Amino acid sequence: MKSIDFFEQQFRQQAARGDFALSPFEEAVLPYLSGGVLELGCGLGNLAIAAAKKGCAVTALDASRTAVDRVNEAANRLGLSLAAYQVDLSTYAIDGDYDCIVAIGLLMFFAKERAHVLLADIVSHVKPGGIAALSVMTEGTTFVGALEAGNHYLFDENELSGPFKGWEILLSRHDEMTEPDNTVKKFHTVVARRLA
Repeated sequence: MKSIDFFEQQFRQQAARGDFALSPFEEAVLPYLSGGVLELGCGLGNLAIAAAKKGCAVTALDASRTAVDRVNEAANRLGLSLAAYQVDLSTYAIDGDYDCIVAIGLLMFFAKERAHVLLADIVSHVKPGGIAALSVMTEGTTFVGALEAGNHYLFDENELSGPFKGWEILLSRHDEMTEPDNTVKKFHTVVARRLA
């Protein structure tokens, strides 16, 4: 898969540079995380490690071997309650319920049908009182080298809110970033609590 190869190379470069800063989206959702956390598409584990450092028990999943190895090495070195696993997220189904499920910048790398199946899987596996934290791209050409024709999906501006009707919305934020060549990336980030 083109996106996996793209990120495998990107993660190697970031790890070599020691570039482990939280993204603005990860910074926004971190304060809401507690208990048992599942992170889908954890990348180099910046958020997973930060959540584990604040006491969460984290399961982190990614398709990149480089990413998973880095997360497990850091978890072992720091003595964190964090385990990372390499999985194919294009077919993965969540196999348990969690206090928090996180997917930052992941769903856009699947075709619309798969993005919605995974989103529904997330919604159905958050425990009562638990949190779903997601960020999706709504406009732009970010990661052009990773987006495959017919195998990516840009959400409508407020589409991410729909699955959380009846939940308590703790955060709903739209971000816009200007990129080179006057391109723009827009994102919608939602943190929602499942009501008991």
